[in-house]
Amino acid sequence: MDTRNFDEKILDSYSQTVSGVFQKASLAVVNILVQHQSQGSGSGFVFTPDGYIITNSHVVHGARRIEVCFIDGRRTEAQLIGDDPHTDLAVIHVGLQDLNYLHLGDSSRLRVGQIAIAIGNPYSFQCTLTAGVVSALGRSMRSQSGRLIEEIIQTDAALNPGNSGGPLLNSLGEVIGVNTATIFPAQGLCFAIPSNTAKFIATEIMRSGYVHRGFIGVMVQNVILPKGLIHMGKIPVESGVSITHIERGSPAERFGLHAGDVIVGMDEKIVSSIDDLHKLLTKFDSGHEYRLTIIRDFEKIVIFIVPQLS
Repeated sequence: MDTRNFDEKILDSYSQTVSGVFQKASLAVVNILVQHQSQGSGSGFVFTPDGYIITNSHVVHGARRIEVCFIDGRRTEAQLIGDDPHTDLAVIHVGLQDLNYLHLGDSSRLRVGQIAIAIGNPYSFQCTLTAGVVSALGRSMRSQSGRLIEEIIQTDAALNPGNSGGPLLNSLGEVIGVNTATIFPAQGLCFAIPSNTAKFIATEIMRSGYVHRGFIGVMVQNVILPKGLIHMGKIPVESGVSITHIERGSPAERFGLHAGDVIVGMDEKIVSSIDDLHKLLTKFDSGHEYRLTIIRDFEKIVIFIVPQLS
C-alpha cells in the first residue's frame, strides 16, 4: 500500500471539508465595530435571514453605537436587542433581509476529537479561519458578572482578541458554539459557549429583550455541612447554600424562609452551591411552586416557594 498517497487523500479530504465550511459560513460571519468610551471590535454571526445576529455580551454591552461589516463589504448600523452578561451572550439586529445565516446545531451531541472550525475577526483581520478539534466538554467558567457558565466547549482552534462572538462550527457547517475566551499566555486553550445555551438565551432575548430568571430574594453563601448532619439526615450532599439575609417583601419572606436556613435541594435537584441555585433559577417556570429542601436547626424540612421574575 502506498502510504504517501493514502496520507495525501486524508489531507485532501480534511482540507476540502474545512474549506467548504468556510466558503459557506463566512458569508454569515460579521465584524462588529462598537463605540463605548473608546473604539472596540468583535465578531458575530447571522442566525436568521431577517438580520438577527448572535455575539458576546462583552462585545456590545454598554455600546453607544454598533456597526456591522459583512464580508462582501456592506456596512450597516445595528440595534442591540438585548444582552445577558451572565452567559456572555447578546443579540443585535440589522435592517437587512434575505441574509445568509448559520444554523445552530445540537451541542449535546458533540464528541471530543471532532473537527472544530472557528471564524472571526482577530485583531480586525476580517473573516479569519482557524481549525482544530473539540478538546474537552463540560468545562465551566465565570462570566464577567461572576456567575458560572456551564457546559463550556474547550477547543484548540486558535482564538485571539476580536474572535469573541464568532461561531465555532462542525464539519457540516453548523454552529456548535459561540467563541468567547482564551487563557493567556497558554496556547491551545480556547473556549466557546455551547450552541444549546445560545439557542435558549437568544430566544429569551428576542422574546423580551432580556433573560427571565427566578428571584427569591435572598443573600447566600456556600457552606460545608457537618458530617454528623449528613449521616443522620441522609442528605446526599456535603455542602449547601446558607441564607444570610432575606429581602423584605420577597418570595423568601412570604413563603417562610429564615436567615440561617441552608438550601440543599430544589424540587428533585441537588443544591450544593450558589452556582447550582443560580442554574435552577435561570431555568425556572413562571408560576411554578418549587419544593425547597432546607436544613433548619439541624433538621431537614421542606418549604414550598413560588419565585418571581427578576
